[in-house]
Amino acid sequence: MLLTAEFLFALSTVFVKYVTNGSEISGVEISFFRFLTGLILTSTYIKSTGKKVRMIKPFNIYMRGFFNTVSVIFFFLGVQYTTISNTNLLNMTYPVFVFIISPLITKEKIRGDLFIYLFSVLAGIYLVVSPSGSSITNVNMGDIFALLSGITAGFGITYLREARKTDHTYTILIYLFTIGSIFSGLLIFNSFITPQGIYLWYILLIAVLSYIGQVLLTTGYRCVSATAGSLISSARIVFAIILGVIFFSEPVTYRIISGSILIMISLAGVNGLFRNLISIKKR
Repeated sequence: MLLTAEFLFALSTVFVKYVTNGSEISGVEISFFRFLTGLILTSTYIKSTGKKVRMIKPFNIYMRGFFNTVSVIFFFLGVQYTTISNTNLLNMTYPVFVFIISPLITKEKIRGDLFIYLFSVLAGIYLVVSPSGSSITNVNMGDIFALLSGITAGFGITYLREARKTDHTYTILIYLFTIGSIFSGLLIFNSFITPQGIYLWYILLIAVLSYIGQVLLTTGYRCVSATAGSLISSARIVFAIILGVIFFSEPVTYRIISGSILIMISLAGVNGLFRNLISIKKR
């Protein structure tokens, strides 16, 4: 389920790229349709099952909705202005930012060894966003959007962890999609372009793939540990690179490969893989 979810997320970025490359429709407008589709499907589910939506701690739910919305918008803008491989790579740095952000929100303590993985992921980010080794001032704007999507996703995941302690998943989702639809809708209010022809179908496909991926991801995490789930989720990096090469002939340089490896090692470290392996070896 997790592998399928990550493949669907990576595949959806292929169609985002087709839409933004071939029409005047922006990544922000695509995010609006993604949230709107989620809102319609989740509302239908809640109504058909007779579930009651009641918030226990509204602040955490609102903050989850806000940061998720901003992260998705940055993510689609990243796809619009840079490669799909770079976008997915930089977005997948979010677990590292979670451990930086969490103490500010949850008062959790940070393990000292995690800073090693922070430096590792920063080195990986540099290799990815500066593929020719040029000055950091020449970084592609799309790469900046993609990195911002990872940082804001870190905030969103942290507030999601807090919200899940008191509130039901469907309550969190309905407010997430509502906030996302309203916020992104306001941003495109004066620049909305009606999708036509094949691009309308692409946008519907993006929304459906993303929604199915989210359902599979949520279900899959019930069956595996957080560490295993996070490592499996990093497969999206590999999927994105392969799809980028196949559909857009995106370059795969030694710097991108090296950056990918550093980021994946950082994800493994942050999620405790190496500590678990050492513990197993001792036993």
